[in-house]
Amino acid sequence: MAKQISLDGRTLVGIANDEEGEVNGDTQFQFEQAGDRIYAQYSGGEIVEGHLIGAFDGSQWDIRYVQMNEDGDTASGHSTGEVSLLDDGRVRVEDEWAWESKPGTGESILEEIES
Repeated sequence: MAKQISLDGRTLVGIANDEEGEVNGDTQFQFEQAGDRIYAQYSGGEIVEGHLIGAFDGSQWDIRYVQMNEDGDTASGHSTGEVSLLDDGRVRVEDEWAWESKPGTGESILEEIES
């Protein structure tokens, strides 16, 4: 049986994203987890402040996010992601996202940074 992954206390960064996304390598996500609920605050790069909340079953997440960029524009969206462990024990998320407040969809990859 696969080991249950927890996101609690982990910090992830964007390592790949489609052009319409604002998350990049300077964007850090600070995760908390309570049962099957996950929360994160994030900022960096173009993003001044962002928050996400959603459900996580240990291998997939289903989240909604809201953020403000450096221009003062707010945006919100929805994503689903496949969460896995890398060989070194860090977390990797392959995410499919869609803006809900404006046009645009894409795929991104987040990986945990070493603390």
